[in-house]
Amino acid sequence: MARFEHTVSVAALDRGWFEEAAGAVVDLLDASREQDGAILLADGRAVDGVRLLKGRHLRPGARYGSTPDPADAESTDGTDSADGTDGTTGTPPVSGAAVLREWRPSRSIEVESLMEEDSFSVRAKMRLRDPLTPRALELSLSGHNPKGGSLYRFSGRGKADLAAWWAAVDRPHAAPPAARPPVSGKAVHRLGRARLTITPRPAEDGSWQVSVVLGVRGRWLLRPVGAVALFFARGPMTRGFREAVESAAEEWNAALSELTPLHGEALRTEIADALTEPTGLPEPTGPADPNESKAL
Repeated sequence: MARFEHTVSVAALDRGWFEEAAGAVVDLLDASREQDGAILLADGRAVDGVRLLKGRHLRPGARYGSTPDPADAESTDGTDSADGTDGTTGTPPVSGAAVLREWRPSRSIEVESLMEEDSFSVRAKMRLRDPLTPRALELSLSGHNPKGGSLYRFSGRGKADLAAWWAAVDRPHAAPPAARPPVSGKAVHRLGRARLTITPRPAEDGSWQVSVVLGVRGRWLLRPVGAVALFFARGPMTRGFREAVESAAEEWNAALSELTPLHGEALRTEIADALTEPTGLPEPTGPADPNESKAL
């Protein structure tokens, strides 16, 4: 078995703000309604990029999909190429949808998503417990190639125990780390299996020290072969693992630095704006040529 471990320093997230923001998102969606497929918030604005495809809004079995991009629809003109691709990018069209399995904001929310292409099919399930003050997030994943055999199948499962996470970062910084990692996951394939754990602890400066551990093991007769391969590839794999962890930490820190510590109605307004505004880049409003503005 190969074991990779790396610890990074990340900015701490305020628990009160996180739970207030999560509760605001759930409240906004719980008060939403459906009209001609569009999902409207209480103020009448439509949630960007999401439509109800089948069933009743916020009821078990409701199926949601993304809003098609008009530019994409015009470019394809509803035709496909002879090889089954979308005629524009040269790649097979991807279809995806999300099915609501449970909506009980006071207890749990469960969503199942399916993404299909000619060469792959991925199904994921996510359950959030106590959504108004999140306590745990559970995720399961499975995928396969419809035209392939067992070598093209994989599965995974993970859990983030948020209550245990907050307990771990609330410990004195001199105390040993939590005995049980708050975040864990495993993936299984015919050729091997992997296990990932994430354990935080507070630092003296108020940040978090997060330790990420990845274990990889071959299965069946491939164990000795995998051991030899890992012996020669351990150096590049170690560097790649560390770079991936540090990159994730940089993205986390960048995201937190951009957060505005809003509360109450100001926070709800900010979240509502984020849900309803298009995610694409805004169109330029000024002249492209700087000389044009001078001429005006």
